[in-house]
Amino acid sequence: MSKIIALANQKGGVGKTTTAINLAASLAVLEKRVLIVDVDPQANATSGIGFDLKELETSIYECFIGGANPKDAILKTEIENLYLLPSHIDLVGAEIEMLELEDREFILKNIMNKIKGDYDYILVDCSPSLGLLTLNALVTSDSVIIPVQCEYFALEGLGKLLNTIQMIQKNINTELSIEGFLLTMYDARLRLANHVATEVRNHFETMVFDTIIQRNIKLSEAPSYGMPAVQYDANSKGAINYLNLARELLERNND
Repeated sequence: MSKIIALANQKGGVGKTTTAINLAASLAVLEKRVLIVDVDPQANATSGIGFDLKELETSIYECFIGGANPKDAILKTEIENLYLLPSHIDLVGAEIEMLELEDREFILKNIMNKIKGDYDYILVDCSPSLGLLTLNALVTSDSVIIPVQCEYFALEGLGKLLNTIQMIQKNINTELSIEGFLLTMYDARLRLANHVATEVRNHFETMVFDTIIQRNIKLSEAPSYGMPAVQYDANSKGAINYLNLARELLERNND
């Protein structure tokens, strides 16, 4: 089974990239063949997993705009079974360049069709916007994970994202489903965090993952060393949270 999952939320700083890197690494540790596709021009997933942006020869930008073969751009990470299709700052201009192209919302889908069968799971790290790159990711994906931070204004903007998902489900990708809402940056000591977690669970019920991603220093430090938490400190709370999430995801997919 090959499944493409987008990580989307137009709010920045909610844990999309952290989740893309650490969930992918955890799935790889659990012996699944996994590809991270970085479609965020900030390229944080690319640098956060240990690659120097200045040394990249080919990125997803060349696949979007130049028609490059994605197999030529995919990089093997230091973790067994984990691969990356990197992003680049050039991707900033891609949305404008794509406006001229035919079937522009299907470009990523066509790219993924060339490699989809090579992996068990493909995680697409979206940019914090609802622009053409995120639209491409949602059109391509089988499902979407929506990280929600346990902080003030957590639910703000979610309505817009859900409307976009519904529009895509209705008009372009009828197979798209919501894999789940993921509570991130949770601090059990804070009344607000508990309030937000309860509110999200009451609102979205079974669509919320049981696993909660807690605030964790090791989880925050790991990207600066170009590592996922499971590689940086496998015993850290963050690494354990994401391994639990990976197991829950596999269970949901009977995998």
